Amino acid sequence: VWKVAPALAAGCTAVLLPSELASVTCLELADVCKEVGLPSGVLNIVTGLGPDAGAPLAEHPDVDKVSFTGSSATGQKVMTAAATMVKPVSLELGGKSPIVVFDDVDIDKAIEWTLFGCFWTNGQICSATSRLLIHTKIAKEFVERMVAWAKNIKVSDPLEDGCRLGPVVSEGLHARPLQFDGPGIDVATILTGGVRPKHLERGYYIEPTIITDVSTSMEIWIEEVFGPVLCVKEFSTEDEAIELANDTRYGLAGAVLFADRERCQRVAEEMDAGTIWVNCSQPCFCQAPWGGNKRSGFGRELGDGGLDIYLNVKQITEYTSEEPWGWYQPPSKM
Repeated sequence: VWKVAPALAAGCTAVLLPSELASVTCLELADVCKEVGLPSGVLNIVTGLGPDAGAPLAEHPDVDKVSFTGSSATGQKVMTAAATMVKPVSLELGGKSPIVVFDDVDIDKAIEWTLFGCFWTNGQICSATSRLLIHTKIAKEFVERMVAWAKNIKVSDPLEDGCRLGPVVSEGLHARPLQFDGPGIDVATILTGGVRPKHLERGYYIEPTIITDVSTSMEIWIEEVFGPVLCVKEFSTEDEAIELANDTRYGLAGAVLFADRERCQRVAEEMDAGTIWVNCSQPCFCQAPWGGNKRSGFGRELGDGGLDIYLNVKQITEYTSEEPWGWYQPPSKM
């Protein structure tokens, strides 16, 4: 809908290709559009795998613009395919976003925002603030209390009352957090989670997971998991916090939690990301621009920019004087 609404508002016809893992809501959207009288052919839903459906669309000469949300690896392929036709592309790609917590916070409020920022939607959101940077003064108390909060999260069928963490969408995503690998992972400490909940034998469920003793060279710190996994690292100074926050190839989002508003503003301005939350994580408003820097992509959705990416600027110049231009001398009259 972030793409379809502005595309239609701009006067475009559109082809929507949903993820093969989550197509039903897009097909429902098509039914809604028919119900409200959208003319046939204005919005077209195509389902299928990326190589079979996405690639032909991206490189098709009759597709004038491509807007893609997904992984950075797939975004590179989409951009390459579109480049053959020199067509514009906007990309909203992966993230490994930081959440920076200083020592002057209300600890319980900060813990809830930290957990929500990573575990909301079961961690399946590009902007998940999955790298916790915690001031060393409060790190021990904060992490101990956060683990207790995490263990209290209800993991269940999403249709059950009180569910706060459901399954991830696929077998592949389920396997990844349960099989941490990469250099140095053997010295990291899983404080809680990392396993299937004992009371849920079926479905792609993962307990909310918190990992500490990580280094900046570990894959679990560098790469997007797209599941309920939070990594923790301590810092001592503001400069160190900013350096750690920006030490990533991604730049979609970030969060800063502390009482000092001047520091909030200062650190938020120094963080290299498209969206920064102050004393919260993940609120999103359709009036505000959304998008990333670095390998998190380019272009903005939502807000005025979300409409602009489906429009082209055209210059039309009209000469209104009754006098001739007069640059060239007319030929002599015979």
